[in-house]
Amino acid sequence: MVDSIYRTRSLGVAAEGLPDQYADGKAARVWQLYIGDTRSRTAEYKSWLVGLLRDQRCQTVLDVACGTGVDSIMLVEEGFTVTSVDASDKMLKYALKERWNRRKEEPFDNWVIEEANWLALAQDLQKPGDGFDAVICLGNSFAHLPDFKGDQSAHKQALKNIASMVRPGGILVIDHRNYDYILETGCAPPGKNIYYKSDLTKNITTSVLLVNNKPSMVTLDYTVQVPPEGNDGSPELSQFRLSYYPHRLEPFTELLKNALQGQCEHSVLGDFKPYKPGQEYTPCYFIHVVKKTG
Repeated sequence: MVDSIYRTRSLGVAAEGLPDQYADGKAARVWQLYIGDTRSRTAEYKSWLVGLLRDQRCQTVLDVACGTGVDSIMLVEEGFTVTSVDASDKMLKYALKERWNRRKEEPFDNWVIEEANWLALAQDLQKPGDGFDAVICLGNSFAHLPDFKGDQSAHKQALKNIASMVRPGGILVIDHRNYDYILETGCAPPGKNIYYKSDLTKNITTSVLLVNNKPSMVTLDYTVQVPPEGNDGSPELSQFRLSYYPHRLEPFTELLKNALQGQCEHSVLGDFKPYKPGQEYTPCYFIHVVKKTG
């Protein structure tokens, strides 16, 4: 029972430096199958993100948590100039494979993909001029970064580095699950996943870890029915675990504003709709849109 709570990620996953929770390769493959490809993105999500970027006159986009490249591919296909980074080489191989397979298409030939660590972003990635028109960090990706020292210094540094990639007048779009609800109830909010559709049978179990009576980690245990890799064999159930830091809405908003030294315009949405505290509908995700004014 203790192991089921305190093991923070699947066996075989690296635990040095910035934790790569997909380092065993198997979890990366299962996750790719689980989220599907760009065609599996919900129409609402695609329409909202593309519409936001075009309304803000964005052309250059940094996907700072690209994973297997599903969002980046969607944006390249929509005509944006995309740079994609991730800390997991096991996840990036899927993006690199897609770029290679479509290299004869000029937008994909120009697609930049790099391995990068948020805590050393300026060293891992060269910023173009004053920065990118937009930086996105979606799919609950930022919550992968643990609070190493218990003071959120890693979160502050990472957000500062990410915000530094946005040009003046550009936007940062970053999200997290509704951890307020998870911490209050012990389970995820009911409702559909706003980012993707998946045909795989799945179950997700939620656990909350307290340290000194303070929530410090939420673990999600996924059970996914995985099709066989070849023509032979039968589907199997695959189980893997991912862990997240439970960012509450108000404290995370303050972290964002501090990362931009207050020189920003901030708005928050719940599942792509304007959010008001106390509203009847409980969103699964909070999405922050921050415009850099200084």
